[in-house]
Amino acid sequence: MSITVTGTIQHRDIGTGAWALVTEEGVTYEILRGADKNLLKAGQKAKVTGKVREDVMTVAMIGPVLEVKSFEVTN
Repeated sequence: MSITVTGTIQHRDIGTGAWALVTEEGVTYEILRGADKNLLKAGQKAKVTGKVREDVMTVAMIGPVLEVKSFEVTN
């Protein structure tokens, strides 16, 4: 199922490092590795469309894993 969420990109120093999208409502999604480098900029606001992957586990375990399909920078 596809979802669209808006929030702020954050880098977390957990393990080898992890990227997250924290929504305006305070929900944290871990961005699946391999996302576009233009999205992965700490502090950047973005509207992201993707799929929550329930079949993927990560070392960081900071929230549901979000596989990004597309995004739009909003700041």
